[in-house]
Amino acid sequence: MCASDSPEDHGRVPDDLVPELVRAAARGDARAWEQLVDRFDGLVWSVCRSYRLTQEDAADAAQLTWLRLLEHLDGIRDPRRLAGWIATTCRRECQALLRKSRSSVAVELDHMDRMIGGGSPADEPFLTAEEHAALWQAFQLLSEWCQRILRELIIDPDDGPPSYRLVAAKLDVPPGSLGPTRARCLTQLRKLLDAGGI
Repeated sequence: MCASDSPEDHGRVPDDLVPELVRAAARGDARAWEQLVDRFDGLVWSVCRSYRLTQEDAADAAQLTWLRLLEHLDGIRDPRRLAGWIATTCRRECQALLRKSRSSVAVELDHMDRMIGGGSPADEPFLTAEEHAALWQAFQLLSEWCQRILRELIIDPDDGPPSYRLVAAKLDVPPGSLGPTRARCLTQLRKLLDAGGI
């Protein structure tokens, strides 16, 4: 997913062309949008790396940053300062993910403690198989779109973390929409599992 971080790639679009690209992208020019993403992708990923996020969380933070930019393109007051806007937005997304991650880890650890404390070691394989089956049953209840998104991004990725750009092209959706969609689908899956007592 991560674009090349070489200085040459980061400087592909000169600074003085950024305002023109912002205006064109705000009018719906897909090529201008791609040039903006190419120009600032290295910046986004360097901010994500500075927070030491997991690859998955870093990909989510990057996608959410691009989504925020897409939502606010026509409201950028000074496009010459776009790099600062993007960096600030990305920092906020990283911080939000870190807060959410810490909260989730606490909940998951509590759940694991209750599971481990509630059964004998002999029960563990049975519980694992039962939960595995329940997970797939819940997965089948998701919409076809959610199943497809989760298969592409989590279940069947090629070697290493999935490339959001490649998956977006395959599914014919904007790259910035994948992270939030994935999060919504996982939330639906968690609700189904909670409803089933898993």
